[in-house]
Amino acid sequence: MDQKSIADLQSDDRLKLKSLYDGFRDAFFGFFQSWHVDENDLPDIYQEAFLALRKHAINGKLDTVKCGMKTYLFQIGKYMIIDQYKQRSKFENIEPHLHLAGEETVDIVLDPHDFLNAEKRKLKKFFKELDEKCRELLTLFYYRGLSLEEIAPMTNRSNANVVKVQKHRCLEKLRSRMLN
Repeated sequence: MDQKSIADLQSDDRLKLKSLYDGFRDAFFGFFQSWHVDENDLPDIYQEAFLALRKHAINGKLDTVKCGMKTYLFQIGKYMIIDQYKQRSKFENIEPHLHLAGEETVDIVLDPHDFLNAEKRKLKKFFKELDEKCRELLTLFYYRGLSLEEIAPMTNRSNANVVKVQKHRCLEKLRSRMLN
């Protein structure tokens, strides 16, 4: 990751922070609009993601990150959107007309898979069919964004290279199931 940009994030220089903030904003909005995120929520999500990125920079967490800053920011945004969707889906099944006496109510049933296209549903199905170790490894790496070095001790593997090989094998299992 670019050390100058990390230093800019760590500084209190408003011009440098604004430059970074504005530099990623349009790309972030463009990317996540295809995720059908409410356009009123997207500015808040971006701001929270950028603040989380800055916090990670200040805490030194970006020093070991292997991807670019834009990619890392997008990962933060992705997890925020997923968390937001999970929170909303918990409450959307509540009957909105329950408080009205004497009126006929309509059952609302939301299919949480509606937002997924066929390929994503297939991926989700095959992911669930993987063994527990593969699911854990892939979740830690792709969903939680942990590095191979961080995953190794958490999963009782001897080192990052072992994790890398096992991650590759798990992905190959998933790919072969997807292609069949």
